[in-house]
Amino acid sequence: MNNTSLLNDILVHNQKFVEDHEYEKYETTKFPNKKMVILTCMDTRLLELLPKALNLGNGDAKIIKNAGALVSHPFGSIMRSILIAVYQLQAKEVMVIAHHDCGMSGLKADPVIDSMIERGIPEKTLDTLTYSGIDIKQWLHGFDNVTESVSHSVDIIKNHPLMPEGVPVHGLVIDPKTGKLDLIVNGYEN
Repeated sequence: MNNTSLLNDILVHNQKFVEDHEYEKYETTKFPNKKMVILTCMDTRLLELLPKALNLGNGDAKIIKNAGALVSHPFGSIMRSILIAVYQLQAKEVMVIAHHDCGMSGLKADPVIDSMIERGIPEKTLDTLTYSGIDIKQWLHGFDNVTESVSHSVDIIKNHPLMPEGVPVHGLVIDPKTGKLDLIVNGYEN
């Protein structure tokens, strides 16, 4: 299947979805029913598994996804989204939920950079980034231990200068096969 076909298939489905009023069963507000915001991984195995494993339905939580469920910068878009959920969208708790067997676990930058070069990114561009003070290898590096990664992200969120006191920040790791949750940080105890 080529990309044009993929897009066309989506648009054809969408037209029928709207015409048949299928959207009506998903109607909710912008405020999460369970008053929580979740940072999790973009892994495809979690798309339906994570909400089912947490007993979440449409409208129950704000869900933010990225590679590895990482807060890699205290003033990046992930942290901004969490703060907006807390201050503007009625989220009262935060959960960081990473998973076992994550592609970011043990990710090394060199193979990613090699792939970039193979796909046409000039080495000169990478050199310019390095010269500009961007450590591309550090930026692309994953994590070595999922438990430590979750604890680190929880720590950044919990201790962020703009996070109000009293917001529980929990850390968990989910099994992408069974949905079993391992509690890493209980935000009620901190």
